[in-house]
Amino acid sequence: MKILRVLLMFALSVFSIVTFAQAVDINTATAEQLDKGVKGIGPTKAADIVKYREANGPYKSVDDLAKVPGIKEKTLQKLLADNPGVLTVGGAPAVPAATTKPAVPTATTKPTVPAAPAKPAVPTAPAVPAQPKQ
Repeated sequence: MKILRVLLMFALSVFSIVTFAQAVDINTATAEQLDKGVKGIGPTKAADIVKYREANGPYKSVDDLAKVPGIKEKTLQKLLADNPGVLTVGGAPAVPAATTKPAVPTATTKPTVPAAPAKPAVPTAPAVPAQPKQ
């Protein structure tokens, strides 16, 4: 019975952590919110993220964090793994571009046949000068 209680408490604690984890929008969050809300981001990285956003405009995707000085691709992947669903861009969970499906090629369109060139106008016969009457 004790084991059942321990397992139940463990399950409840795991679910409560997931439930209370709040999403952090990297386009609107302050450095303090990034520091406190995202595991693996300290005060220096948080300040760098905000500084880069102010200098270059809003982030279009979570992959743009790799452009921030001090955050490389490997660091970004670790942040995403440690914080699933926490980092967002514009209110929607940020999904790295690498996990999206490749684009399906579109069907080629049938080429159009060029129109026949217009026929030149038939020239009119030159006017014959009238002969003087005799």
